[in-house]
Amino acid sequence: MTEEELEDIGPDRSLLLVDDDEPFLKRLARAMEKRGFVPETAESVAQGKAAAMARPPAFAVVDLRLEDGNGLDVVETLREVRPDCRVVVLTGYGAIATAVAAVKIGATDYLAKPADANDITNALLSKGEMLPPPPENPMSADRVRWEHIQRVYELCDRNVSETARRLNMHRRTLQRILAKRSPK
Repeated sequence: MTEEELEDIGPDRSLLLVDDDEPFLKRLARAMEKRGFVPETAESVAQGKAAAMARPPAFAVVDLRLEDGNGLDVVETLREVRPDCRVVVLTGYGAIATAVAAVKIGATDYLAKPADANDITNALLSKGEMLPPPPENPMSADRVRWEHIQRVYELCDRNVSETARRLNMHRRTLQRILAKRSPK
């Protein structure tokens, strides 16, 4: 970590990471520590809110969908206890509506998974007047389509017929898509 990179972060390097994917959370914490941050992890909305109240961080990375609720609840708590906290919302189910909601309640940026530590660091440290650089490895069009189908499928409580109807797709076509592995 160079002196200049540490200056970009500032004197308060505290970082709250909230995600229910434990292996991803541990990898991200190690990667962010190597980049000069002091990470604290939480695996649920309740743990995230408790950590935010106990030790309000300067930075936060919050997953949108957690086992016990919505990550936006953690973002609201962070905004209440530390209005200057720079928050990046992560999600595997990117949608315009959730991105708008995240930014409205105070998120600095919104990234779709899989986002790597460099993308997250750039989003956390980007200045408001400048757009962050595009991601190094954006999702393919096939992957974006697959993610959208998976999201609608989950919202329809895994009902294939209802999902097919909402996506204006033949049920058998949807079944074939759901049976395949996710594209890269």
